[in-house]
Amino acid sequence: MSDFIARRPVWSLVIIFAVGILVWLVFSVWTPGLEAVLGRKRVFLSALFNGITLGALYFLVASGFTLIFGLMRNVNLAHGSLYLFGGYLGYSVGNLTGSWLLALLAAFIVVGVVGVLMQVLLFRWMEGQDLRQTLVTIGLSIIFADLLLWNYGGDTFQVTAPDWLSGPVQLPFVVALRGNGEAVMMIYPFVRIAILIGAIIVGVLMWLALNRTRVGMLVRAGVDDRDMLSATGVRVQLVFVMIFAFGAGLAGLAGVIGGTFQSLQPGEDTKILLSSLVVVIVGGMGSIPGAAIGALIVGLAEQFGSVYMPTYAVMLTFIIMVAVLAVRPQGLAARR
Repeated sequence: MSDFIARRPVWSLVIIFAVGILVWLVFSVWTPGLEAVLGRKRVFLSALFNGITLGALYFLVASGFTLIFGLMRNVNLAHGSLYLFGGYLGYSVGNLTGSWLLALLAAFIVVGVVGVLMQVLLFRWMEGQDLRQTLVTIGLSIIFADLLLWNYGGDTFQVTAPDWLSGPVQLPFVVALRGNGEAVMMIYPFVRIAILIGAIIVGVLMWLALNRTRVGMLVRAGVDDRDMLSATGVRVQLVFVMIFAFGAGLAGLAGVIGGTFQSLQPGEDTKILLSSLVVVIVGGMGSIPGAAIGALIVGLAEQFGSVYMPTYAVMLTFIIMVAVLAVRPQGLAARR
């Protein structure tokens, strides 16, 4: 750790230099030589914004996961199943009511209730038994997956976005110049921009709730010394049930959002669980800013990997995870 701290000025310069290059690539007009190396600017910008918005989705899932796994020390490997269940539920509610917002609310509430049942009926009786929690939640994820497959089949579904989220929006980035010198601006789906803004708002509110409210103080105190907090008369189990319900509800909410700009199909639960694990490990367990940083890194790595190195795109995120574990095992933004 001391070696890492000693190298921090160098790493700061490297990060500033990399950010400067990225800003120049985004706002400059690319020359033919640069396009010969990196390809068309439109493709580069699409990968960049797709990675950022995919990172927003990963943050919504991983922030709930880091609350349950990082703060409460509950190993919930059925978190991806909660995501897929919330997405399917939102799809059904949206078709019945025609309301996307109602689908979001229903997924958050119902999956949150499922989280309460899991905490009360399972995790309360397995406190500190990591191996048992792992095995039980793996079994739960298999059961959830089979039930969803039985009910919805193996088809691919997509949640219909409302009219006010549909359509493209023009971004202030030049992607090319026409023959007459006229600039061609970047066109991007508005739904992804809205989801990014929503994820930022959720992240800020969660950080404020954990660090600036009495409930957040109780959660952090319960994690550090549960017996002492109980001795003061606080109902620690009730606080933990609320946090577990909120984390599970976020996974259900993210399922609807993911089903809106991506798709819902069997296997998405495993994919989103693996991505959430990598995000939490890279960012640091129990850290909301760490979840945001990890989600952004993983989202960008997946999108740029699929564009520029499709053969090795799957390995890229795990290479990043191994590199972070080698340099800073507790994660980029977590306390030691």
